[in-house]
Amino acid sequence: MTQKCLYLLCATLMACPPLVAQSSSPAVPPVQNVQTAPITIQQAVDRALTGNPSLAAAREHLSAVHATMLTAKARQNPSLTLLGQGVTLPEINNNGGNPYYYSANVSRLFERGQKRRWRMEGAADTADVTESQLHDQERQLVLNVRQAFTNMLAAKAALGIAEENLADYRKTLDLSKAQLDAGAITRTDYERIDLQLAQFEADDDAARLNMQQTSAQLQQLFGVDHPSPTFDVTGTLEPPPLTLTMADAENRALAARPDYQAAKQSLLLSQANARFAIASGTADPTVASEYERSGADNTFGVSVQIPLRIFDRNQGEKERTRYEVDSSRFAVTAARNQVVSDVDQAWLALNTAQRQAVRYNTHYLAEAGRVRDNLQFSYRNGNSTLLDYLDALRDYRSIHLSSLNANVQVWLAIHQLSYATATDIIP
Repeated sequence: MTQKCLYLLCATLMACPPLVAQSSSPAVPPVQNVQTAPITIQQAVDRALTGNPSLAAAREHLSAVHATMLTAKARQNPSLTLLGQGVTLPEINNNGGNPYYYSANVSRLFERGQKRRWRMEGAADTADVTESQLHDQERQLVLNVRQAFTNMLAAKAALGIAEENLADYRKTLDLSKAQLDAGAITRTDYERIDLQLAQFEADDDAARLNMQQTSAQLQQLFGVDHPSPTFDVTGTLEPPPLTLTMADAENRALAARPDYQAAKQSLLLSQANARFAIASGTADPTVASEYERSGADNTFGVSVQIPLRIFDRNQGEKERTRYEVDSSRFAVTAARNQVVSDVDQAWLALNTAQRQAVRYNTHYLAEAGRVRDNLQFSYRNGNSTLLDYLDALRDYRSIHLSSLNANVQVWLAIHQLSYATATDIIP
């Protein structure tokens, strides 16, 4: 196997780029990574949900949206107008001036058509949609953390494989040096063996770099500004047994997916906006009462002002919101179809990954190990050729990495199915 192929195999274990980016001006202070003990996948999820700055910003936005409900339920304020006249010009035919004049006017607009009710309902529906969108962002973050955690476990295991192969090959090289010194092999054969060491060293360097990069990607999801080089994780890559059926997964998703809930809540919001548009076409009277004092005379009066909705009856908003309601209904259907499609695709990917992992774990890995051990023993005792031994080493390294990658793909498929159902499918 060429060095390029090995790099491609290692590249399959690289972490996916994080979808939740750290803000340049985080709403929460950067997390200082002082943890030294390895953490589990659940601890990693908890740390991300607590410290991720993008998620903290979304929570603050939800609080801001909830604050708009206070504005929506506010009633119309009355208006007070005070007027006083104390300095006037004298009349032409009268030596005295006009009498002092005072007035006080109190008016208030009264909304009709239950505008306040529909305005409050629209604000509440907006808050519900925003909250569901926050839950969907949390769901995306959990997926990113689980993927990054699994990729770091895979990188850690791949580094172990690379170190094991390198140490084992160095033993072979030491034995070959002893054979060279004893005259059992030629210098050309020894140098061919020594040249292969560069590939094992390159594999070890690539695996170590992959480990450092996946660690940094996972720590970034925690809100850490400077990743710790001592950060470590613990867990297993052995595929777990699952008893969930596809129908169960679809039902879970339809009940729990926040994006589907947001689509249904958006329909309610559109309906509330449509009712508010109809209510806004009604005329709102303004009732006023006024007290006047002119000289020694006191007067009191009441007035009612009613706008005549002859031309503008809010026709445009009524029409627009009616189409918005129809659009939201189609969006709910599209969201439901997307949920079912996501679950089905994730289910098929999981089944495929499980079959591949079973083949490698129950057959190919053990077989490759036996072939390597036999040819290693045979070569060291002079019963097989150098080429046969090197081919066995390449095959074992390739099968070992492929087996590890198959297990990783099972876990990534499990995380994807958990994301598609918005639930934890591992019992």
